[in-house]
Amino acid sequence: MVSATVSPKFQVVIPRPVREKINLHPGTKMQVLAYGDRIEFIPIKPMKTMRGFLKGISTDVQREKKDRL
Repeated sequence: MVSATVSPKFQVVIPRPVREKINLHPGTKMQVLAYGDRIEFIPIKPMKTMRGFLKGISTDVQREKKDRL
């Protein structure tokens, strides 16, 4: 288990193994969520990097007869 410490200024250094695993770089914007009794940091990715991430996904959806007017 990797751990971090909160500084007196409430700063946290993300440990190197975690930074490398999710490819974090200085200046990366993060969304911060309080979820129950934990804090989650989610990197905000530019929309350009999201292009094509659903490539190959099946778009077939089973619909009911009453689904459309």
